Amino acid sequence: MADSPTLEVDIVSAEGEIFSGAASVVFASASQGDLGIYPRHAPLLTLLKAGEVRVVTPDGQDHYFFVGGGALEVQPHKVTVLADTALRAKDLDEAAAVAAKQRVEAALKDKADRATEAELLAELTRFTEQLKMIERLRKLRS
Repeated sequence: MADSPTLEVDIVSAEGEIFSGAASVVFASASQGDLGIYPRHAPLLTLLKAGEVRVVTPDGQDHYFFVGGGALEVQPHKVTVLADTALRAKDLDEAAAVAAKQRVEAALKDKADRATEAELLAELTRFTEQLKMIERLRKLRS
C-alpha cells in the first residue's frame, strides 16, 4: 500500500485547520451529489452542502468530519475543503443538535420574513444532517 498514489487533503474552516494529511480517497456531499475523489482525479471546483466528509488514509483508517457547507477544490494530488463550519465527527453533540433543531423548527412556525425563513431553513438542514451523520456513525460502530 505504501506505493499507492495518495492525495494531500486539507480541511479548513473559519475556526482554523481541522485536518491536514495524506489520503487514499475522500468522500464528500457536494451540492449536485456525492463525490468520491481518488488520486489523479480531474480538477474540480464545487460547492458543498451540509453533510459528511470522509477521509480514508493510506493505512485504511476512516476519518469523519461534518461540514456545514462550503467549497471543495480538487487537483490531481490535492483536495482542499473550505468549510463554513467544520467539526470532527467525535465532536458532534447529539443533544445540542436535537435542541437546536427544535428551536429552529419552533422559529419557523412563527412565520418570520422570507430572509429569516431562508436562514432558518439552512440552519435546520445543518442540524438535520448532523443528526443523520451521528446515526450513521452509530450504526457503523455497532
